[in-house]
Amino acid sequence: MTSQAKHLSSSRAAKWGIAAAAALLCMALLALSVACSDDTKAAPTKQEITLDPNLLTVDHPELFQTVKVESRDLPTELKANGTIQPDVSKTIHVTSLGSGRVVELKVRLGDYVNKGQVLLVISSPDLAAAMGDYQKATADEALAAKALDRAQLLYSKGAFAQKDLEVAENADAKAKSDQKTAESRLRLLGGDPAHPSTLIELRAPVAGTIVEQNVAGSEGIKSLDNTPNLFTIADLSTVWVVCDVYENDLGDVHIGDPAEIHVSAFPDRVFKGSISDVSRVLDPNTRSAKVRIVLANGDGAFRPGMFAAATFRSRRLAPHLVVPATAVMRLQDKDWVFRKESASANTFRRIEVQTSGLPGGLQQILQGAKAGDELVANALVFSTAASGQGK
Repeated sequence: MTSQAKHLSSSRAAKWGIAAAAALLCMALLALSVACSDDTKAAPTKQEITLDPNLLTVDHPELFQTVKVESRDLPTELKANGTIQPDVSKTIHVTSLGSGRVVELKVRLGDYVNKGQVLLVISSPDLAAAMGDYQKATADEALAAKALDRAQLLYSKGAFAQKDLEVAENADAKAKSDQKTAESRLRLLGGDPAHPSTLIELRAPVAGTIVEQNVAGSEGIKSLDNTPNLFTIADLSTVWVVCDVYENDLGDVHIGDPAEIHVSAFPDRVFKGSISDVSRVLDPNTRSAKVRIVLANGDGAFRPGMFAAATFRSRRLAPHLVVPATAVMRLQDKDWVFRKESASANTFRRIEVQTSGLPGGLQQILQGAKAGDELVANALVFSTAASGQGK
């Protein structure tokens, strides 16, 4: 082979070697690319998606009317619990001035009694002693009167001295005084001088209802200084509603402010009154003051001891955030509203709020929303529609 032929052969071999190396490199790069692609498919990048359960999106927001939270000047409203109590100015405690034993009980707790009606009968040694003292004083007075008549007759005849007449007159005056004292004590114990008896008939001093009873049949009645009242009679034509108002709320209640009273016995009735007194003394245990409302009770609907709920509305106006009551939904013992989000026309956010009822179908927003917020007017309908759309 010539040198020229050898040179051509060597040149071809070098080209084939470069081509082979290039092919091997391409195959290696292709294999690496395929391997990387497979690894990418085998282990994709993970992204956590967090959903806000209070953010709701609806397809047709125009179907749901919205209202804005308004600020209005309204009376301050305060609720308080209390009880029905008798009017103290029309309540009488009945006691017996004489001791003894009950022989007949004629009335019971809750009975209505008329003035002068017999409540109970007591066999009283005190009355027996008073009757004896009265009878003795009556006899002494009669004797002293006869002695005076005789002394006056003898003095008129000149057979009796002036000083002896004066002694007879003094004795008669003392006898009359003793008789009057004995008669007063007898009547005070419930006796009648014209009808001697050892029985005390305890009578009602006023007409009313017996709201307290501390005596039973055949029970002994002690002396006045160590026994409780036997009965308490109250005129229930007017009653008191006494409520406890805490110290931090006293600035919102004033004498003359209107009040609405609700009682459990008549859930459909609302009784209207006004504050007649606010106690100037706080209970040191509860840090509350007694607030009193006077109510007429002509039909006897109120009974002492009834539970009452009072709503006070001050005459002074203050700004309140208000919305229609339909804009608030009660769910799981919480109040919710749906606020329209400004970022999207069909997005609404469910917000928990604190509310208080107002007259006229309104709700006061105490916390959770601010003036100008745009809320769904009918929260219940919106919640039902949004729940159905999400299914």
